[in-house]
Amino acid sequence: MNKQTILRFLKYIGITFLTLFIALFLLGGGLFLYFVSKAPALSESKLVATTSSKIYDNKNELIADLGSERRVNAQSNEIPTDLVKAIVSIEDHRFFDHRGVDTIRIMGAALRNLQGKGGLQGASTLTQQLIKLTYFSTSTADQTLSRKAQEAWLAVQLEQKATKQEILTYYINKVYMSNGNYGMQTAAENYYGKDLKDLSLPQLALLAGMPQAPNQYDPYSHPEAALERRNLVLSEMKGQKYISAEDYEKAINTPITDGLQSLKSANSYPAYMDNYLKEVIDQVEQETGYNLLTTGMEVYTNVDKDVQQRLWDVYNTDEYVAYPDDELQVASTIVDVTNGKVIAQLGARHQSSNVSFGINQAVETNRDWGSTMKPITDYAPALEYGVYDSTAAIVHDVPYNYPGTDTPVYNWDHGYFGNITIQYALQQSRNVTAVETLNKVGLDRAKTFLNGLGIDYPSIHYANAISSNTTESNKQYGASSEKMAAAYAAFANGGTYHKPMYINKIVFSDGSEKEFSDAGTRAMKETTAYMMTEMMKTVLAYGTGRGAYLPWLPQAGKTGTSNYTDDEIEKYIKNTGYVAPDEMFVGYTRKYSMAVWTGYSNRLTPIVGDGFLVAAKVYRSMISYLSEDDQPGDWTMPEGLYRNGEFVFQNSAKNTWNNQSTQQTQIVENPSTTTAESSTTQASTTVGQQPHNAPAADPNQGQAGQAGQPTQPVQPVQPTPQNPQVQQQSQQ
Repeated sequence: MNKQTILRFLKYIGITFLTLFIALFLLGGGLFLYFVSKAPALSESKLVATTSSKIYDNKNELIADLGSERRVNAQSNEIPTDLVKAIVSIEDHRFFDHRGVDTIRIMGAALRNLQGKGGLQGASTLTQQLIKLTYFSTSTADQTLSRKAQEAWLAVQLEQKATKQEILTYYINKVYMSNGNYGMQTAAENYYGKDLKDLSLPQLALLAGMPQAPNQYDPYSHPEAALERRNLVLSEMKGQKYISAEDYEKAINTPITDGLQSLKSANSYPAYMDNYLKEVIDQVEQETGYNLLTTGMEVYTNVDKDVQQRLWDVYNTDEYVAYPDDELQVASTIVDVTNGKVIAQLGARHQSSNVSFGINQAVETNRDWGSTMKPITDYAPALEYGVYDSTAAIVHDVPYNYPGTDTPVYNWDHGYFGNITIQYALQQSRNVTAVETLNKVGLDRAKTFLNGLGIDYPSIHYANAISSNTTESNKQYGASSEKMAAAYAAFANGGTYHKPMYINKIVFSDGSEKEFSDAGTRAMKETTAYMMTEMMKTVLAYGTGRGAYLPWLPQAGKTGTSNYTDDEIEKYIKNTGYVAPDEMFVGYTRKYSMAVWTGYSNRLTPIVGDGFLVAAKVYRSMISYLSEDDQPGDWTMPEGLYRNGEFVFQNSAKNTWNNQSTQQTQIVENPSTTTAESSTTQASTTVGQQPHNAPAADPNQGQAGQAGQPTQPVQPVQPTPQNPQVQQQSQQ
């Protein structure tokens, strides 16, 4: 091939690439023009508008107007230079050099992404952030090429129409600053009692760092996170040479509480709504990408205001439940079992009215739900996967080790009942049989079953047969009152899991609407749900959940008690009596499911004595209120099952009971109203191993019956299986 031929070939290649480049440029330009043609009109009224979102209950009655109550706008000449330096340091280093879109920053972000490296900043400029706050969603799903093009176009337009000073002023007055405060001037007045111009450098740095996650960096509820964020802002200011090393050292050594004054209540809604509204805000952002605190909209929720207020009254008065002290905490969630709608939720007693949208213990997974995990981790999967075929299936309450180990599993009493039915094992909350059952099911199948009920672990262990402890602190894993109420609701409705739903409908500022519901997914067979309900009915009638029993109401449920390790008992608790860090109850009717956690904020403060009664009493009080005028009735046995005496069998099951010859009865007097079981709380120890200080007999026995306690039914004694290998008497 001669030189002329090669040159001609290269010429054609060059023409081809040039043509492709021009074509792609024209196509890209045309696509960009099409995208920006759909962009909203830039308007100063939008940029300075006071954001207000209205929240309604399930009867379409207004319960909150968020955003209208606290906003004091700062004028450009009132904004201190140090605040400007702090904002651009943490948000946009090149703010004064670009014209709305920073190409250098975009290329840098792209390079970091290609290299798999994280960076302090994304590709959006501060101007783009203002545009996004004003016009667009922050949802990941909305980060489309079209939306990015519109965002960039509007940012460029804004830079042409407004000065840098004006853009910063819009931003400073627009951002949400936690605790009902909108704009940094508002936050300055309410946090420090001063104007922005009178704040110190560390105070300004804190305010500058808050808008990215205002509730997370709230110095009142999350001082450690706020301190870390403030110091990061100061570090960036030093790196940009806005402050000296001396100023930096002085500022970072200033306590985060410096100058903070006590918060004044800013809420325009009842105090009993705060926890629920926090979850509404979170779910709106999850579902739409919009933060309703910075984007005006109307949100119709599923909260029943009357039920929510009654729950607040149950928590904060002694009219319904006798609490041992003001420090014992309660967290609970109530869901409609037919659709997953959360009708009420409250995360604590005696909440501060000054802090808005703080920690909601009702959705936290940092406490152990103990034996309430047994129905969903062990017995339901066993029935679902054919390990057991009746509620009379035999399990072995005998000395037993965790599979693959020489570590024994202990019952709370360090005793054993021998061969018993799974119904009796669940009723009396035996740990050994729970672990035995999980072993038969298999960890993988149990995890799959739990996933179908909205509960997950980073990895599941045999200890999780009797505990919700995880190796991760992320709320994605473990159990909470929200998760447990939704999981047990699947038993109540015949096997369908519904995601907990706080919102029903949103009307956006442009008049468009979007409805929200969860159709549900099949989590278990109807037969499994019914058999589990039949077993858990006996928990309330004869077992560890007698404190929640109501003779007139068909219901089912399970107790849970966590425990301390021996080391914790020795070092911190120093109490020879029966103590525990957590006491729970989860119960349901055909209409409602409710999960209740009780304990102290400091886990090392133990529940003692009458404190064990509280969880069941809170549940009983609320379920009585919910059912007194609308009794849901009993469950109907589905096809595929039959009953023999006190037990339910699958049609394919072989009935091994001689019911007539073995059935006996006993009268239960002065029934216990608390649980008699305990599970391990700390993942660092062997979960399920009971403390050596466990009492030799039920700690609840011998207590006087509670005033107004319903009369207990006659209890069938555990039937004797044919040809038993071991048979011991149950606890007395």
